Amino acid sequence: MSVFVRGFGRVENVSVGGDGKGKHERGSRSDEEARDEALRGDAGDAGAHGDPRDDVETVDTEPGHVLPYEAITEVMRAIDPDEPPPGQSPAQSSESAVPPGPQPPLQERVEQESAEQGPVAEDRSDEISAHEVSADELPADEITAEDEHGADIAAENSSVTDAGAVASHDVAAENDAAENDVAENDAAENDVAESDRLEDGPVAGLPGEGSPTPLTSEEPDADEAIAPEPDTQDQPTPPSGLPAAGHVSSVGPGPVESAPTQAYSAVTPPGDRGPMAPEPAGEDSATVAIPVVAASSEHQAAPTAQPAPTAQFVPAEPADGDTEGQPAGKEEEKFSRMKIAVLAGAAVAILGVFYAADMLSTSGSVPRGVTVAGIEVGGLSHEDAEAKLVSELGPRVNEAVVVDAGDQQLQVVPSEAGLGVDWATTLDRAGSQPVSPFTRVMSFFTDREIGVESTVDAALLDASVESIRAQTDRAPSEGDVVFEGTTPVGVTPAPGQTMDVQAARDEIEANWAFGAVEVPVETVDVTVHQDEVDRVLAEVATPAVSAPVVFTGRDGARAVLSPENVAAVLSFEPDGDGVLATRYDTPAATALLAPQLASTETPPKDATFALGGGAPTVVPAVVGELVQWPKTLEQLPALLGSSDSRSSDAIYEQAQPALTTEGAQALGIQEVVAEYTTGGFEYASGVNIRLTADIVNGALVKPGETFSLNEYTGPRGTAQGFVESGIIDNGRPDRAVGGGISQFATTLYNAAYFGGMEDAGHTEHSYYISRYPEAREATVFEGAIDLKFTNTGKTGVVIESFGSSSDVTVRLWGTKTVDVQSITGPRSNPTSPNTITLPAGNACVPSGGGPGFTASDTRVITDIATGNEISRDTRTVKYDPIPIVRCESPEPEPEPEDEPADRPAGAAPPAAPPAEDGE
Repeated sequence: MSVFVRGFGRVENVSVGGDGKGKHERGSRSDEEARDEALRGDAGDAGAHGDPRDDVETVDTEPGHVLPYEAITEVMRAIDPDEPPPGQSPAQSSESAVPPGPQPPLQERVEQESAEQGPVAEDRSDEISAHEVSADELPADEITAEDEHGADIAAENSSVTDAGAVASHDVAAENDAAENDVAENDAAENDVAESDRLEDGPVAGLPGEGSPTPLTSEEPDADEAIAPEPDTQDQPTPPSGLPAAGHVSSVGPGPVESAPTQAYSAVTPPGDRGPMAPEPAGEDSATVAIPVVAASSEHQAAPTAQPAPTAQFVPAEPADGDTEGQPAGKEEEKFSRMKIAVLAGAAVAILGVFYAADMLSTSGSVPRGVTVAGIEVGGLSHEDAEAKLVSELGPRVNEAVVVDAGDQQLQVVPSEAGLGVDWATTLDRAGSQPVSPFTRVMSFFTDREIGVESTVDAALLDASVESIRAQTDRAPSEGDVVFEGTTPVGVTPAPGQTMDVQAARDEIEANWAFGAVEVPVETVDVTVHQDEVDRVLAEVATPAVSAPVVFTGRDGARAVLSPENVAAVLSFEPDGDGVLATRYDTPAATALLAPQLASTETPPKDATFALGGGAPTVVPAVVGELVQWPKTLEQLPALLGSSDSRSSDAIYEQAQPALTTEGAQALGIQEVVAEYTTGGFEYASGVNIRLTADIVNGALVKPGETFSLNEYTGPRGTAQGFVESGIIDNGRPDRAVGGGISQFATTLYNAAYFGGMEDAGHTEHSYYISRYPEAREATVFEGAIDLKFTNTGKTGVVIESFGSSSDVTVRLWGTKTVDVQSITGPRSNPTSPNTITLPAGNACVPSGGGPGFTASDTRVITDIATGNEISRDTRTVKYDPIPIVRCESPEPEPEPEDEPADRPAGAAPPAAPPAEDGE
């Protein structure tokens, strides 16, 4: 874009709106340029006003009568025709413009503007005058301003006008500088630095193709000398507040001896720009350089035509709020501050009155906004608050409180759990009236819950909490697979939970009054999750019951594990690492399969001893052949998981007997080491005695082993052929199945006694039976009283036992190494029997009774080889008297027995001693 600038000529590449187009090229002259040339005279007069380089250079001749302010106005109008002059709003632009016609002299305009601006402007005017440049020092052809008659006036007045505009613009800056001297000095130093920078560098915005071209005034004549550009340190210092903007050297016609004229322009920070300084438009705005040139007073060119009307200079108005340096503004600001202080003081006083009134009205009452378990008591007196709590909160101690414990919801009644309300302490929680005004104001809009202070019966509360724990605590339920018949079913895992007993106790004690309590419960996770259950169900359990599993034995025999029996064999168990491990119960599988192949097996048989003919002989052992089920069932997991082959052969192996032939021969069974015979029993007792002798006959007691009569014979009931016979029950004769076996026990005890066996436990009868030796006899009762002895010799012992209708004999075979002697001691401490009368009948066994006494027996063991005594042991036995039993008819009415005084009412009588089977 090409713009004609008064004082500069036409400037190319003025970028408007940011397009950045164009070069610094000279274009064709417009009508306005032609008119300005007419005002200057002959455009081709290079010596006075023209520049022969105008046709080729980038800058036109500068009309000497155009002021810098008017040049700015022309630039702004070239950019935007509707733009008002600086310092005027669009509404004022029409009013501020000076109509065409004669203008008043410059000095008069300055004085008029100073009078309008008041004392501040006058002070400014004096300051500006101090910095004016004398007209004698300027070339005459540079003074181009016009007077009211159209004649040029001195450039001095133009300089004054320009400086006055700057001074008006900087009024606020000067006032600020007066309040902060340090900041003003810093600004002045920065201005001087800026002036030096602009003097040393080219004028911004001048045309040129890559090299700076200084903008100069019209070219002087050839005979005129151009003054050399002086060093910046010799230049005059710009006025305070007016930073240097650079300089332009220019010499008009005629001799010039004065130094180059220094031009000044105000550099105002963006925030302090006045109305005469438009805001910078940024990088894309038009760049205009406005030099100030000095003209000689001897050369004043008369205008050849009437100049175009120019915008009237309007003094800059202070910015809004900029009242510093203006006495009226300071007074107004001071008055405003006083009003604010008075209003603030009044507000504080009013608030103080309200605060004092509130403090007095609430003194002695519960602080405002206080609630107890949701019941509002704030603002009430302590007596009224307590009465309200007793009325509304009191009944809650007998109402059930909901207790949330994890996934369970239980109930507890506070009174039954030992909980109550401490009314006085509860209200004490509210505290006293707050002093803070903020707290008192907030109490109108907020509530403060203080809870309940409970009275506690520790024992009852602990019992209630333990009852809750028993219902809430549970172990985690691991994922599993079970069988319902032949259908495998997955068990969904469920986490367990554990209640924190102490925390639950504290929570219930603190919050029961609210009607609901949540106690802390910790979840216990499972190790086997649903994905593992699904895997086992699909890969193991379902195939296991898909078909039977068959084991084939000898001769085509088959053992079948049906799907119905798989559940007894197959199970699953967590391994602790998240895996559901498979468990195969081999003993259970053996119990199901072994009977099916038993006919194909040969059981082993131990070596035995034939005791007939006066000397024992060894009957050889038999080696068996049995199915080895542990080895056979090693294939069971693969068979249960297979969908094709589900059968396998049973594995047979030899089975050695427990006692081999060689082992029997090494036991040293050679001779009879002891023998004993008893008799005098009744028929029924004889049946039981002979049956027991047959069972025990041939029993082997290896060296160091202990023989137990009850264990060896096993159960002695009717299923084994035993019959009812006489026993001793609770100290008196009675009858029971298996009675009479005590006589076989006495016979066996005496054989072991004289065979040198060690007594491992036996019990004598409760009263003495005449057919047994005193203090050397024994009784037995199945499951309660047993007979045991231990073989302490180095050789084995074989028991031979047999009976007849009148007696029974027990003989021990082995190797005799000791002699045994029995010494019976005298009786002592005799006691008389009691008489018992019982109703006649089967339950009554009459007895003549017998006295009781104390007896003893001493056993002496001697080594056969050396004759040395090995041991001597004495055993003392106390026998009770045999009661006299009378059976009478008719049966008398039973008389209630008197219970002992020390027995609690309803207590059962003492347990009777076990019965003795035998006579």
